[in-house]
Amino acid sequence: MAENDKDSTTEFDEDDNEEDIPLEKRKKIFSKELRCMMYGFGDDQNPYTESVDLLEDLVIDYITEMTKKAMEIGKSGRIIVEDIIFLIRKDPKKYSRVKELLLMSEELRKARKAFDEIKYATTK
Repeated sequence: MAENDKDSTTEFDEDDNEEDIPLEKRKKIFSKELRCMMYGFGDDQNPYTESVDLLEDLVIDYITEMTKKAMEIGKSGRIIVEDIIFLIRKDPKKYSRVKELLLMSEELRKARKAFDEIKYATTK
């Protein structure tokens, strides 16, 4: 059993580990969006850079952990939406938000398809 645990962790250790890269040299992926979100939730319009960096580290850690967990429960090498839903099933806020976003995505997809069909029919 310990060998399986060791094998699953070494799979991720082979890649460049973000924890090994100093914070100053790490790419800021979400900083602009996080600044806007922080302002929207009541922070200053220009929040401290340290606050944004800390929040970004937390977000990246959360995404990494959820991805690792989803890789463990699903088919090997693939993550599907159902894997994420399974992981958050016991958190009602996250579950309802994911459900809402998936329904909205489906509605938008159907609306685009209908729009494209109308556009295609009028051009002929």
